[in-house]
Amino acid sequence: MLSNIQRPILASLSFKKEHFLRNLCCRSSLDAIRNTTKRHSSTLRLEQTTAYDPSAPEPIYHTLGATTKLNLFSAINAALRTAMTSDPTAILFGEDIAFGGVFRCSQGLREEFGEGRVFNTPLSENGIAGMAVGYASAGGTAIGEIQFADYIFPAMDQIVNEMAKFRYRSGNQWNCGGVTLRAPCGAVGHGGLYHSQSPEAYLAHTPGLVVVVPRGPRCAKGLLLSSIRSKDPVIFLEPKVLYRSAVQEVPDADYEIPLGKAEIMRRGTDVTILGWGAQLRTLEAACDLASNEGISCELIDLRTILPWDSRTIIESVMKTGKLIVSHEAPVTCGFGAEIVATLQQECFFCLESPIQRVCGYDLPFGLVYEKHYLPSVSKNLDAIRKVLELAK
Repeated sequence: MLSNIQRPILASLSFKKEHFLRNLCCRSSLDAIRNTTKRHSSTLRLEQTTAYDPSAPEPIYHTLGATTKLNLFSAINAALRTAMTSDPTAILFGEDIAFGGVFRCSQGLREEFGEGRVFNTPLSENGIAGMAVGYASAGGTAIGEIQFADYIFPAMDQIVNEMAKFRYRSGNQWNCGGVTLRAPCGAVGHGGLYHSQSPEAYLAHTPGLVVVVPRGPRCAKGLLLSSIRSKDPVIFLEPKVLYRSAVQEVPDADYEIPLGKAEIMRRGTDVTILGWGAQLRTLEAACDLASNEGISCELIDLRTILPWDSRTIIESVMKTGKLIVSHEAPVTCGFGAEIVATLQQECFFCLESPIQRVCGYDLPFGLVYEKHYLPSVSKNLDAIRKVLELAK
């Protein structure tokens, strides 16, 4: 808590604080975060459950043995194969899944596991989600695919009113925690109005769900395996622009990345930059350009949208005093708004400049306008310069 003496001093400085004052205030707040149960006003959040611990250990990749160079869809395929091999109750289904799917993520799995475990469904997203709920409620592991995230909306009744609430309506006597719904999301360069949307904020407004977005092949495999084995229903959004363009060495071993935990991709001292999914490629490029100007950026991949790892972000902003949140979805009521509201509440007296959001515009975008709609490298670099200038 800030003392009655500290508050007027900070106010009188108009938030252009001397470093020793900011460090004094932030150090006490940071100690409180590390040593007490995290609370936001009087409302507890899902992130505070023991199932999603931001301090959970990460896999140590160099200890996992042999690796293979994979793109994103091949890493998804490898994770599905691993999950179905280790769990005989796991089934995979969706539109065109049997022949490999539109993006080839299920290629070869029907031949390997049989038509009883890998099969096509009718063109009914609500039916896919409903079947997943029913199969998981009977104790199985259901891995459904919504062919494009844009078409997840017909399934929202099953997702919001059944999948997310199934455990709670029975007082945990039964559940459908074995559900994972995969869905390709985001702009791809040629998707147009109906194949380019990023619906994570809609989904994150639903208590009872877990929402995950990977940024590349290596984390996609680990996050998908964690999602499939989670005891909660998971919506796994896959940035389709990365299916073939993102390539990494991926461990052949079975490994999991903890859900509910952000990853600090690069350490920095001047500004915290936060994103998820395909937007991380843009943010890495912006950080590189900022580095050429002598600006040290701390870049964080949120990875799990719900429950999100507020602790990692708060600790970073208490260090840097500045925050930029960037995502592809429209700015109004995008998930960045939730992050900004939380950080303003938790880090108000540590902020050296206003938090910036660099996001998509509030309009549907056709193919010809996609490059103008996207939060580009130059837009993010401008935001980095702006928060540094305002902090002077």
